[in-house]
Amino acid sequence: MKTRTLGRKGPTVSAIGLGCMGMSEFYGIGDDKESTATIHRALELGVTLLDTADMYGPFKNEELVGKAIKDRRERVFLATKFGIVRNPANPALRGINGKPEYVRTSCDASMKRLGVDVIDLYYLHRVDPETPIEETVGAMSELVKKGNVRFIGLSEASAATLRRAHAVHPITALQSEYSLWTRDPEENILEACRDLGIGFVAYSPLGRGFLTGEIKSIEDLAPSDFRRHSPRFQAENFQHNLELVKRVEKIALEKKCTPSQLALAWVTAQGEDIVPIPGTKRRKFLEENVASLNVVLSADDLKRINEVIPRGAASGTRYAASAMPSVNR
Repeated sequence: MKTRTLGRKGPTVSAIGLGCMGMSEFYGIGDDKESTATIHRALELGVTLLDTADMYGPFKNEELVGKAIKDRRERVFLATKFGIVRNPANPALRGINGKPEYVRTSCDASMKRLGVDVIDLYYLHRVDPETPIEETVGAMSELVKKGNVRFIGLSEASAATLRRAHAVHPITALQSEYSLWTRDPEENILEACRDLGIGFVAYSPLGRGFLTGEIKSIEDLAPSDFRRHSPRFQAENFQHNLELVKRVEKIALEKKCTPSQLALAWVTAQGEDIVPIPGTKRRKFLEENVASLNVVLSADDLKRINEVIPRGAASGTRYAASAMPSVNR
């Protein structure tokens, strides 16, 4: 397994990680047995970075991951997140909390669910507009001092927020959406990460599955799949974006790889400081994703891909209007 370093002085992790969110929620009905087998297979293949969050489930995903790694903790670089508040009794409701006292109680709860005495990378899932980032990161730094957390990170933070946070305590990684159809970080966030020596973890590097070429119509998604309500999967947007996927498929055919592998190879080619964490709950797709590390894209390949899918080519916002204010904050 190839490896990469998160940040200038951060930990070494596998060059591709595993996003565990869809194992417990959002992408249709889960299968804990297959999900556990997928996690175990990831570790067998040398994947070390596993990514979860307290809000996935809610809470169920941390419990699933914790059970799966119980007898192989030493092989895992474990990342989880806090800050998006959900109530299992009414999971549709969302809140954001970055208050210092919430930081501490959330960490304790996550460690208990995961069955660990230390979290390798602890992220603030969304920046709380009601709490100065300095206060949130200050509380997170206390977790490092106590030994509960090894490294801290932010998710969907703006360049300005990153700089303020990093001045309080070194930020090891920023996790934000990045793929061929979501290139927001290229505007100024990747530059800030590199200036500060912060690693970049790319979630949804396959465009929430759209870039795999497996989704041909909205009916291919389970009735409970949240993507049915995502703007990029709606009506005219869907058809427009399907044309983008056809361009990916054409180049992938020439490169003798799958569309997924081409899309992931493009992300990893954007810098040695970038680690994609494609999510899956099936061993078949995990193995396909890991094999993307064998796909080599030349400068000409990258130029062509950028020409056929330029920045901003996707139609529709990546979240519903109500959720967009919480990203790049």
